Amino acid sequence: MNQIEYRYKKDRKCFGQQVNFDDKEEVLFSEGSKHDLFKEYIYQNPVERNTLHTKQMAFSIANTERATYKHCGVTHNEGGWPKDINMHDTEQTVRYKRKIEKDESYITQVMNLIKPVEHCIFQNNAVNIYENYFEGLEPAPLLEPCKFRTLNVYKDPARVKVPITHLSWSPDGGMKLAVSHCDMKFQGVKEGQGPCSYIWELENPNEPFLSLEPKIPCVCLEYNQKDPTSLVSGMYNGQVAAWDTRHGKFPVMMSERETGHREPVNSVLWNNSKSGTEFFSGGSDGQVLWWDTRKLSEPFDKLLMDPIRTDEQDLSRSYGVSILEYETTIPTRFMSGTEMGMLFSCNRKGKTPLEKIQIRMNCHLGPIHAITRNPAFVKNFLTIGDWTARIWSEDCRESSIIWTKSNEAMLTGGAWSFTRVSLFFTTRMDGVLDCWDILQQQNEPVLSIKVADDPLLCLRTNDNGRFVSCGSKKGSAYLIEMSENMTFSAKNDKPLLTAMFERENRREKILEAKFRESKLKVKANNPQDPNDNLLVSGKINLEPIKGNIEQSEAEYMSAIDEEKKRRVMGDKDNSKFKDLVFKMRNYFENF
Repeated sequence: MNQIEYRYKKDRKCFGQQVNFDDKEEVLFSEGSKHDLFKEYIYQNPVERNTLHTKQMAFSIANTERATYKHCGVTHNEGGWPKDINMHDTEQTVRYKRKIEKDESYITQVMNLIKPVEHCIFQNNAVNIYENYFEGLEPAPLLEPCKFRTLNVYKDPARVKVPITHLSWSPDGGMKLAVSHCDMKFQGVKEGQGPCSYIWELENPNEPFLSLEPKIPCVCLEYNQKDPTSLVSGMYNGQVAAWDTRHGKFPVMMSERETGHREPVNSVLWNNSKSGTEFFSGGSDGQVLWWDTRKLSEPFDKLLMDPIRTDEQDLSRSYGVSILEYETTIPTRFMSGTEMGMLFSCNRKGKTPLEKIQIRMNCHLGPIHAITRNPAFVKNFLTIGDWTARIWSEDCRESSIIWTKSNEAMLTGGAWSFTRVSLFFTTRMDGVLDCWDILQQQNEPVLSIKVADDPLLCLRTNDNGRFVSCGSKKGSAYLIEMSENMTFSAKNDKPLLTAMFERENRREKILEAKFRESKLKVKANNPQDPNDNLLVSGKINLEPIKGNIEQSEAEYMSAIDEEKKRRVMGDKDNSKFKDLVFKMRNYFENF
């Protein structure tokens, strides 16, 4: 039986026509470099990929006949020189070149050879994959992930653990950390609790460097930035004390009970004085007192945080001081945060209380836990309170220029980084430390650290920007080290942050002007506004809004009852309760 066979033959040259490229002196499209696209450029390793330039023309895949090639070469020693010229003689070759270049046909022949040579060059041209498209710009640094590391944990050596209320770094390079322990719960169970506070060395978390043993627990303990051996503290009973680490574990001097504060001293700060011995303190009784460690028998100056703008101050209506802020570059000014959420900006140069308290701002719904100025922009400061962190400008008094979203857990402390101008830290009641970089993103933190299972009550950053210390409710202090990309500012961070603050400041000023204009229009249309009678002879009159308050209280108590029933039944859906809480918060904030 004969085998059926079919052979299909086709010349190789018929598979596809040869491609000839031609150069025309005509620009069809030109695209210049765009510097804005440089930020979107992603560096990747070169990728090689084989592609077929022409279309498949054959009906089937078949192997063509292979041609046999042979590589051979020719040794050309003379290089095209005439026989009568010695190519090794430099004078003869130079003389011959000059003779050829003077010939009239030389230029014509060179011009005729340019086009075929260019054609061959373009045929063999390749794309340089390593070429930098954006010339004149520095390559953007690679983004490193934000990291942290918990170096040490300094636990309260006492049998009964006492919460940490304040932290302070020593001025000698931050090698020591002063930790004050105090239970601020009023009439709480305090059996077995000691009044001790401690000074720890960073490299030795096993035992404290020095134990401070006052008779009354220290609420706050602050290092003197000029002398690493001097400290001052504010006591739970309203007294202040001076400490010297060279004299042991007992205070070297303490104020009298009758001349000090009437309630716990929440904050103490050193003054920028010539002697280096002056400091001031703020307590829950609404007083700010100035002291000298050389004579603590009585304060030499006093100021009440009275919300009413009068020269006659009254201690009964003063707001309790929760935190003080003082910048050494502005020696005559300081800020005071109160337990009612109002911030007082004061100037010590004033002669009367009206001149001393210059600005009163309502910042938060509850106590202000922290006030820190930006180390690079002292006009902008950070406040921590209720569920948010807010950045303020001294030029805008009605509202903050930047603020974070409301967290589920309340915030307890915050501080700016001393070396990275756009970075600040906040602590929360659920034991989380949040790191916010407002130049990278503002809707959420760049890094959230679960430091402990118990609430974090205070926070302090080191001057080198590397270390962050946190104090917990169970008496443990945590030393956290940040990665290098969170330690130093980039080259353009300061100009970018300046532009951001100016832009937000301008926006808030425009909104303030529109709000004042609308308020004047409403007042002109309604000359007798019932809200104008809220303040009568220095006291708040609640009669005009008594109905709204009773309605809000009834809704809140009913929501509490529903929440208790839900927990008894084991239901996990508490969305209604959260909605009511946010509604109440927005109502009181607007009020």
